[in-house]
Amino acid sequence: MHRSFDEHAEPPGPHPLSWTGHAEPDPSQVDPAVLGALLHRHGWSRRGGSAGHYSRWTPPGPAAAAASLLLPETRAFPDCDDLIQEALTALARSATPAAREVLVSLTVPSDEIRWWRDIPHEPEGTASWTAQEQLRSAARQMLLAGALAVRGRAGYYGARHRRAAAAGLAGVLVGPAPGGRSLTAFVPVRTGRALAVRLSHALLAAREAIDYQRAAGGTEAFDAAVRAGVSRELTEAVVALVRGTEGARIALEWSPAAGVPRGCGARMEPVEFSAGDLPALRAAGARYLRDEPSVPVRLTGTVVRMRRSGPAGPGTVRLRVLAGADVPHVRVVLDEEAYRTAGRAHLDGLPVRLAGRLESRGGFRRLTGATPPVVVQVDEAERDRLMKSLGQGPGPWAETADDEPGDGGAGPG
Repeated sequence: MHRSFDEHAEPPGPHPLSWTGHAEPDPSQVDPAVLGALLHRHGWSRRGGSAGHYSRWTPPGPAAAAASLLLPETRAFPDCDDLIQEALTALARSATPAAREVLVSLTVPSDEIRWWRDIPHEPEGTASWTAQEQLRSAARQMLLAGALAVRGRAGYYGARHRRAAAAGLAGVLVGPAPGGRSLTAFVPVRTGRALAVRLSHALLAAREAIDYQRAAGGTEAFDAAVRAGVSRELTEAVVALVRGTEGARIALEWSPAAGVPRGCGARMEPVEFSAGDLPALRAAGARYLRDEPSVPVRLTGTVVRMRRSGPAGPGTVRLRVLAGADVPHVRVVLDEEAYRTAGRAHLDGLPVRLAGRLESRGGFRRLTGATPPVVVQVDEAERDRLMKSLGQGPGPWAETADDEPGDGGAGPG
């Protein structure tokens, strides 16, 4: 039984769209051209001004008649800082979401990823609680898929790279738009540009692969799409985004402060997916899962759990991986002597080293064809550290929350 991509993942929760942990923009560091580009992006309209000197901007919607911003064209004017400070103050006091999004992008220079879902049978401008949760979950899955693709290309990742990919989302800021049908993620350029670039390439490749399959009937385009970052995890994210809607689209806009990354267009047109694309996406995901090969590894780990069905014979050992594989834990079936070796290593607080193949079946959580474990001798300080870390979790024979079905057994014997 294969678990969904999102199960057991523990990505950092998205930050609320607030100033917590971030200083407000410094007027002396704000480029008027960048501020003007952000205002235009978020729906503000330029309404004249003095050509070459100043420009006047009005917000979108009904607020346009009540407020406007006056910006210098460059920093060459003596009142530049004063005008920018007045603009920042007006933005901070504005009730429009567009104003807040401009401030976020100024405070943390970010590439912006936007998701929209066309939800039928709901009043315009609203979305059910369930629909909003589906949007947030699908967006998180998509960001994780992009972060996984940054770590390396694969048709199916399973448990591989999961922890590092989730940690890479720690700085992402997320702000829902009114109505619950759209969502914006602000991906910091400093830490997340590679993610944004990879996700943009992957989405375009997925769209092209679907179109090719519909036109030619072949699935080979999905094989080539893996090089662009398409994976089972990405196809599942797109399916989750589109399911229950009349269509969904994703757009990405680059930070004007950082400029356009190499190899990318100045602006990515929204990539659209519909319910008619779901069969192709599901088939591609199943193919990625089936075709991803097992991986030979030589790993070092600590024994965190053991069990077998009786007092003698082979048993299953769960290892926390310290080195040699990009997964947090693996399970391995050992014969009686190897099982006893693992038990002694655990009691002595020592890691073991063994080799085998990390199987894609089950999410790269099982080691097959394993060599007998060899106890690794470590110094006393490292041994104490390992013993303390083992003591913080469940005992070696305790039930754990993420046990996979079918392990069998009930104790070490």
